[in-house]
Amino acid sequence: MRVALIHDWLTGLRGGEKVLDVLCDVFPGADLFTLVHVPGSTSPAIDRRRIVRSLVHWLPASATRWRQYLPLFPFAIEQFDLDGYDLVVSTSHCAVKSVVVPGRARHLCYCLTPMRYAWDQFDAYFGPSRVGPRRSALLRPILAGLARWDRDTAHRVHRYLAISQHVARRVALYYNRQSTIVYPPVDTEFYTPDPAPVRPRFLIVSALVPYKRVDLAMIAARQAGVALTVVGEGPERPHLEQLAGAGIELVGRKTDEEVRELYRTSVATVLPGEEDFGIVPVEAQACGRPVVALGRGGALDTVLPGVTGLLVPDLSVEALAASLRDAAARSWDTHVIRQHAERFSRATFTRGIERAVDELMAAPPDARW
Repeated sequence: MRVALIHDWLTGLRGGEKVLDVLCDVFPGADLFTLVHVPGSTSPAIDRRRIVRSLVHWLPASATRWRQYLPLFPFAIEQFDLDGYDLVVSTSHCAVKSVVVPGRARHLCYCLTPMRYAWDQFDAYFGPSRVGPRRSALLRPILAGLARWDRDTAHRVHRYLAISQHVARRVALYYNRQSTIVYPPVDTEFYTPDPAPVRPRFLIVSALVPYKRVDLAMIAARQAGVALTVVGEGPERPHLEQLAGAGIELVGRKTDEEVRELYRTSVATVLPGEEDFGIVPVEAQACGRPVVALGRGGALDTVLPGVTGLLVPDLSVEALAASLRDAAARSWDTHVIRQHAERFSRATFTRGIERAVDELMAAPPDARW
């Protein structure tokens, strides 16, 4: 069986790329198609693949400014030649779920989320405060057109898998399709507890982009009187640097080993924004440490309130500051937290994918569910 893996873009090792890394093990002979590829930005398992890049890859500054080419994504995606493949597996958070597959092939979409900025987070990415009133007004009809295309091509997928209950609801709302939940894989063999002493410090590991709400957490930490370390890079960094100081620090990128040490020695890891799933909270719990997360989205699947962390009731500085103080005052059971995280292991993910593929390949060629 010839398999093609399709991923939106390969420009860093975020949650979606960690999923793709495991899929490369599940499908060792698969070719990989993507809009943009920056060599060395992901993992060796991904970079070793035969990688087919779209026309967007060859446009100026595509490695860092791929979103400026959003209007071209539908055309670029539909140019991929997938003749000769029996199974297409897309890991989609933008456009790749809309690839055109040959009549005999089956398409399994592992949906990280429907396109955020086209559907319900336009203002977070392209609102007037982000890109200016004029550019925002120009982009709004373009993104509305992308949303229509995204909806109208939902039938190209034979079966959807969703990463959380939250994403399953979004798939039903925007695509009018059902989905099966297969939680993303977390390397529970690498992220493990350690008896190192906990330091009086909270932790964020995140891309520094608007919807992550790192700014809210920094303000709440100051109000709560607790220290906070922020790991990550992104376009929000210049703004966030203005909120640093007095025990609140931005430390940029760290290695996986350094991040693991920070998980193990922090009071708790903080997830201030709404995530579709959120691998970081599960990595922290695999290290036996609790999570303070906004009580929406994927955190409802991954955090047991009062057992493996706390769910913040609303998106406010006051509520988050109160939860930080509460987390610091509690005693947490490392063993119980770790045991919960093991539900999200790579082995569990692999079994879920293999079962879905077997069911899909056994179904009639025109089956959709």
